Amino acid sequence: MNKQRGESGSLCFLGRKRCRTAKSRMLSGIDRAVTSDPLLPFSPGCISAVLVRREKRFLAECELPTGRFYAHTNNTGSMRGLLNPGSPVFLSPAAGGTRKLPWTLEMIGLTSNSASGERIAWVGVNTLTPNRLLRTAFQAGLLPWAQGYDSLRPEVRRRESRIDALLSGPGMPPLWVECKNVTMVEGDAAAFPDAPSLRGHKHLREMASIAASGERAVFFYCVQRQDGNLFAPAATIDPEYARLFYEAAAAGVECRPHRARLSEAGISLGEELPVKPES
Repeated sequence: MNKQRGESGSLCFLGRKRCRTAKSRMLSGIDRAVTSDPLLPFSPGCISAVLVRREKRFLAECELPTGRFYAHTNNTGSMRGLLNPGSPVFLSPAAGGTRKLPWTLEMIGLTSNSASGERIAWVGVNTLTPNRLLRTAFQAGLLPWAQGYDSLRPEVRRRESRIDALLSGPGMPPLWVECKNVTMVEGDAAAFPDAPSLRGHKHLREMASIAASGERAVFFYCVQRQDGNLFAPAATIDPEYARLFYEAAAAGVECRPHRARLSEAGISLGEELPVKPES
């Protein structure tokens, strides 16, 4: 896994008070990936609200001045450190407007106070974002580690697993990519997973077998927050995942953690983060 040191990103806060109404390199060339126009713009009609609580696995109770309502969340992880009642949330409307829950939870805000007032740092919690960002960044030529590849097939089965993407190109070995969404920071490290993950163990073993076969295997860790200056497996949460992570590294699996740049306009690809060496 890539252990070179890259540029560290500074905290990026939105100069907006918490909204309680609906108005409301590591590798050369990586700087051009950070643009003012988001690669993944949010759809029109998004709103800001306030988190009341998470309920069950797929529900987030939110609040507007007009009352409380439920939004859909596809993030079944613990979202450790994010589910604080009263936190600002950013919601997108469901396509077509016919879904039972008309809103999807996209981002949760971490708030801090300064002389200029309350500031919000968004954390992206939509687990579909990593796959979407990978595809869009690849099509835009923003992934230096994927140079030479000209096609991407999503959701490709290999043995008993379904890998998120398979990249191919003339004269290039098959490149298998598994995407992970990172929303937790421990100390100075963006860390994954935020809960013990047997599925994550399976993916690590599968990707190690791919690398051992002579093909390329990459984990694309999409870090959807602006703090944390490196990436590390969350050994305190899932020590077995951490062990398998470094075992996969020894087998030739590549780790590509990229920060996602978040705003209320949308999401873009940020810098690639260095990986914490095995201690």
